[in-house]
Amino acid sequence: MMKKEAKISLPVYKLVYAFCFTVVLSLIRGVVFTYEVGIAMEAPMAVLALVFCADTYTQEITSGRSEVLRLCPMRKRLCSVLERMGIQEGVLFLLSAAGYGFFCLFQAPMPFYKAGEGGETEGKLFLTFLGAVAVTLLFWGMLSNLLSCLFRNMWAGIGCGIVLWLVTNSSFGKQVLGSWNLFSYTFRDVTDSGDLTWVQGKILCLALCIIMAALMPKLIRKRG
Repeated sequence: MMKKEAKISLPVYKLVYAFCFTVVLSLIRGVVFTYEVGIAMEAPMAVLALVFCADTYTQEITSGRSEVLRLCPMRKRLCSVLERMGIQEGVLFLLSAAGYGFFCLFQAPMPFYKAGEGGETEGKLFLTFLGAVAVTLLFWGMLSNLLSCLFRNMWAGIGCGIVLWLVTNSSFGKQVLGSWNLFSYTFRDVTDSGDLTWVQGKILCLALCIIMAALMPKLIRKRG
């Protein structure tokens, strides 16, 4: 079953454009210090998650398979969506980790401890990035899928997600939302490695993910 869901949710073209996006990003987005790598990657990877996960369920609608899927129990339909989401999120997470390496390989940024901005080790920086980007990918991927199901159109889901992305990934969002911003990791105080208030934004993302997961069965039942 997992192999079948992977085949449906990961066509070759999606893997190709996601990989190319990550490589191109690491080539054109300039960084000087290693602490900038995570900042340079979080918001673009969120956009990739929006596009990558938008058709998690709407492909059933556009292909006409949703009529057959309606005959299945809700539990089976929901498990199918969750499996596809998990597979896609796993691929995006691996690409994010690889992208971090691409930045270090192609641009050779100066190690953080030489920047005079703090005392975090390179390993801690990388692990912190992985934790933050995992939550970011989960939130934007689930949001894209939820909105696409709501409007029964993946482009509408992506468009609405982009609007929220533009608001939160801006100086306005930084000033108004502060540490509760969805991109709190990007806007964190890199000069103070002991300041973990940015985690509040990731906690908010997780809380919203729980709410979206709870809404999915009702949305699929009404709109699927």
